[in-house]
Amino acid sequence: MEHVAPMVDVGSVTHVGRVRTRNEDSCLVRSDIGLWAVADGMGGHEAGDLASQAVVRALDSIGAPASAADLLAQCEERLFGANQDILALSKTRHGATIGTTAAVLLVRDDYYACLWAGDSRVYLVKSGTIRQVSRDHTEAEDLVAGGTLSREEVKDWPSNIITRAVGVGADPEFEVVTGPASPGDAFVVCSDGLTRHVQDAEILEQVVACHAQAACEALLALALDRGGLDNITVIVVRLQPQPRRSSEPTRSPLDGEQQS
Repeated sequence: MEHVAPMVDVGSVTHVGRVRTRNEDSCLVRSDIGLWAVADGMGGHEAGDLASQAVVRALDSIGAPASAADLLAQCEERLFGANQDILALSKTRHGATIGTTAAVLLVRDDYYACLWAGDSRVYLVKSGTIRQVSRDHTEAEDLVAGGTLSREEVKDWPSNIITRAVGVGADPEFEVVTGPASPGDAFVVCSDGLTRHVQDAEILEQVVACHAQAACEALLALALDRGGLDNITVIVVRLQPQPRRSSEPTRSPLDGEQQS
């Protein structure tokens, strides 16, 4: 059976913010194969922009997948390849630590997969509610998961060290979550430059009220108004109903008319 790409309303924005001088975020929109990604070069390290670009460049090389499983396998293969490219770049810079987060959304055959490392996020907006699909790979989140800190206490945690990233080790760890995807569902893929300023409920409000591009621009404006302390990247993907396809042969209304 011939695969039909998902019908989507998609928007995206990326911005340097109000404090940084260089945008180390990168994003990729490949609606033709059902792939969207955000990579956030690790702030304070050398060549974070090159690291995030390496991830996007690798993912953009994915060809037409044969199935959902093939798309996920190609995605994982490209991410591991990007990891090797970033490690090679580090060697040319005397072993400097270079890395990036990666958050990837895949949609195919009425299912989604979320693949990530680091604290860039994927949200699912469904039936008027929002849920964070990804889990931040940070020291603070690990402390919450282990019961050392409460969700309220972690808001005052002085630092938030990333515990997984692409390019910082020979064997990167990615987490994968899958689930059903239906028309009307919307996904938000973003860097932490958005979520450090904008609450989940505010993300929900904009995604429900606006078309995808308008929602991205409204969320960017909120983050900038509140300081824009980091680079900000947002992708919104809303699934649309597929057009109905008739199994009956097409027939011209002129068929069968007598010629004079």
